Amino acid sequence: MQEYSDLSVLVIDPNQHMRRGLHNMLSQLGITRIEHGVSAGTAIRHLEKKAFDLVFCEYDLGNEHGQDGQQLLEDLRHHKLISPSTIFIMLTTEGVYSKVVSAAELTPTDYILKPFTVDVLAQRIARAVDRRAALLPIHQTIERDRLRDAILASEVAAAANPRYATECARLRAEAHAALGELAQAQAIYREILETRPLGWAQLGLARCQFHLGQFAETLDTLQHLIDDNPKYMAAYDLMARTQQALGQPAEARAALEAAVSISPHMVRRLRHLGQVALQEGDLDAAEKTFKQVVAKSKYSEFRDPEDHVNLVRTMVQKGDASAAANALRDLERSARSGPATDACRAFSAALLQELNGNAEAAHAELAAAVRAAGEAGTLSSAMKLSLAENCLQQGMDEQGMQLLDALAGDPASGVSESDTAAVYERTGRAELAQNEGDSVERYLDGLVRQAAARSGQGDQRGAIDVLQVAVRRRPENAGLISALASAMLRLMGDSGWESALGEQCAALLIRMRKADPHHPMLAALSSQYVTLRGKQ
Repeated sequence: MQEYSDLSVLVIDPNQHMRRGLHNMLSQLGITRIEHGVSAGTAIRHLEKKAFDLVFCEYDLGNEHGQDGQQLLEDLRHHKLISPSTIFIMLTTEGVYSKVVSAAELTPTDYILKPFTVDVLAQRIARAVDRRAALLPIHQTIERDRLRDAILASEVAAAANPRYATECARLRAEAHAALGELAQAQAIYREILETRPLGWAQLGLARCQFHLGQFAETLDTLQHLIDDNPKYMAAYDLMARTQQALGQPAEARAALEAAVSISPHMVRRLRHLGQVALQEGDLDAAEKTFKQVVAKSKYSEFRDPEDHVNLVRTMVQKGDASAAANALRDLERSARSGPATDACRAFSAALLQELNGNAEAAHAELAAAVRAAGEAGTLSSAMKLSLAENCLQQGMDEQGMQLLDALAGDPASGVSESDTAAVYERTGRAELAQNEGDSVERYLDGLVRQAAARSGQGDQRGAIDVLQVAVRRRPENAGLISALASAMLRLMGDSGWESALGEQCAALLIRMRKADPHHPMLAALSSQYVTLRGKQ
């Protein structure tokens, strides 16, 4: 078994006897680089320090907070602590396997049913290593953000390894979706579903429909998925998001409550349920849910100080200053230090001071929260929007506009100009939105002139850099997108094809087609792109 000697392995099991038994079996197969984790927390700390080729995880982790091996896997994938190429094998009993195998979107590489022999273990490892080798070129290109290459690699891998053709198709569909090519992704998912009613393909199709704004079709696809797999948790989450998009908060809440009744320990889902209850104005339900979120996250490696802000906000809306103060003290005691925690502490304190009628102290805390938010890379856009809205409500226009301006100018924030305009509208400050809009337009006009000057001087890369700033501010402006795509194509026409730049340009043309399918430059730019790519 010398071929396995280079594999690094992490064994996650709370049972010392089981860990020792698996360790001995792995040693018989020539695997000696083995480390142990006795819980989800210790496993996460191992994975934060180093990568492992293979992870064996017991499904029943015996966690007092209820997290099982499947939920740990979802956390690891969500927080990118394991790469797509990591082999993750779940150890479980036949009874548990029959309940979970069809219900999870993020499935392990394999399941091994207990008890098992060394021969069974060797067969499963061999199969997993073979699969990883077949899919590794696709995973590597995805990790390098070369999605066009990943699509090609998936086609090559499917032809070379027909037994993994379905998995290759899944990766190809996900790459198309990430590039914004939702029609192509939909076609792949539909083709898969014609052969087998796979849950992940139904969910992938529903996600494409959701991002295309086809909300009725999304709900129909998700309902079929839930009918087939009533415990497919991710379907309920997307159903709730779809119903929120349709302005149906009660239906969204019902979908999340149904999911929580099946799987009560997933913190992200509970958090979403609490937010929907708070938006509906059901403060008792919001309080109950946010208390659960805080309690379940308290000993988690992924605890989020924003959960305490949500709890404090709920208590403040209920007028319960004492409970809000207790939640704030718990945040100060339990959260890790850092800019995000500082922002959440100050924001929570501002809400409490406002409830107590201390306007001056509330303003001081809000100002501190804004300063910390500017340094907090992990603070969510939703929390920053809420902080900005509170600033505007308190007459702190400069701080509120500063936050909204930064969010609108950051493409990674997911915040559009219409989102910031809605904040101005809700706070009765529409005139600020108009002033801000006029100021931004003057700023963008200046950037376009600056880009034209650089282009005229032969500095095409400089022009591209400037136009990228403009497009970040107006991501749906077809004119700005056209100018940026044109500058990229001009550079590649002069200097030769560049894969990274070519991918960016393709994504821009897709956005341009969505923003204005009849734009007079679209056809010419698309033709130029195809010609240049063909010469590479």
